[in-house]
Amino acid sequence: MKYLDSLSRFSKVGDIFSRIFNNRRRKPSLVMSSYLDRIGAGLVLANPEVFGFDYVPEMLVGRDESQNQLAGMFVGLAHPEGTGRAVVTGPVGSGKTALIKRFCIDLSRHLAEKRSIRSVHVNCRNAATASRVMQKIVQDLDPGHPDRGLGVGELLTSLRRMLQRDNTHLIVVLDEVDHLLRNSGDDVLYKLLRIDEDRDGAGTLSLILISQEQVLDLLEGAVISRMGRSNHLRLAPYNEDGLLQIAKQRATAGLVTGSFTDEILNLVSQAAAPSGDARQVIELLEGAAKRAEVSGRSMIESKDVQSTIITLPNNVDSMDIDNLPVHAMLILLGLCRRLKKRESVTSGEAEKLYHVVCEEYDTDHKGHTTVWKHLKRLAQEDIVVTRTAKLEDGRGRTQHISMPHMLPSDVARRLETLLPAKLRR
Repeated sequence: MKYLDSLSRFSKVGDIFSRIFNNRRRKPSLVMSSYLDRIGAGLVLANPEVFGFDYVPEMLVGRDESQNQLAGMFVGLAHPEGTGRAVVTGPVGSGKTALIKRFCIDLSRHLAEKRSIRSVHVNCRNAATASRVMQKIVQDLDPGHPDRGLGVGELLTSLRRMLQRDNTHLIVVLDEVDHLLRNSGDDVLYKLLRIDEDRDGAGTLSLILISQEQVLDLLEGAVISRMGRSNHLRLAPYNEDGLLQIAKQRATAGLVTGSFTDEILNLVSQAAAPSGDARQVIELLEGAAKRAEVSGRSMIESKDVQSTIITLPNNVDSMDIDNLPVHAMLILLGLCRRLKKRESVTSGEAEKLYHVVCEEYDTDHKGHTTVWKHLKRLAQEDIVVTRTAKLEDGRGRTQHISMPHMLPSDVARRLETLLPAKLRR
């Protein structure tokens, strides 16, 4: 039994090493995981998927006219052999992809009793060759279809056979199609548009092209003839009101009721207004909500929006604060101090705050007209944003001033550094 004595000694040594290197199991420390408690707390974010890139709302806001124009290009689909064509262009964030995804969903529902309609969405940034495009279309319809070793002609034959078998009309959407055109030309478009030739019947396939560019200039005459120049729909950037409607829609669907105010949504839409980009307004709203949630608060505050905004190119470092006239600086300092705690300030309050700052710096204040001119300059340089609204009693109008593009506290610190030297000159 002496051989077991050595095992006992080894066991004791093992216990020592186990304690040294903490190899034994122990219960997870609650302290270690406490920093994760905010994840999923649901203080502000109720439905995070609403802010996702692929989310398509049931109703699109601010695009009624564009939806009507698009529907007009596809009126023929109500007939058994009808097809449609569309080229949709516009800048980043103008809602091109969301418009088409919503249209395809709505159209298939609308005509469900007349025709079986399916759609395939291909992002040509990821599928930038004719064969990759065809593989994506065929595999969306039949996930078990071979994805290797077949040429474009064979894939077109497979596609034609599937659509005939299922008696289905297919809407092919080629998003960011300019990538395909530059890599492979427009031959595959021509072949898709001619898919019904050499067979009985017609109306098998409709085609929608999406691009930031005017891609009609990249197409050959034969393809343009089949697409139709009149089937071009250009989306303009969203204006501030359109961005505000998007912010309201996403906030209502994605955030906890009572976690945001109209003033916060105004601040978000004002910040995104120079770009006209719907993605930006959604990203800013989501970022502000996350900041509030991580801070353990159930309400979004202006500082949450402003802290998110400074990650964008337009921030305090790119604003020409240093070269402002001294009294514009004094006005701006008064605004910044108040906007640390509030979303907006009226023009009347701005003038009173300016007087307080002038007294602090022992400087005579300027008259009302000069103050108004300086406020106008601050707005023209995108340092502040102004909007006109009715007074609460309904009599008269006033300006509301906000600072959506930067943190008021950062600007105030810069001004407090610059002003003493400016005033000594």
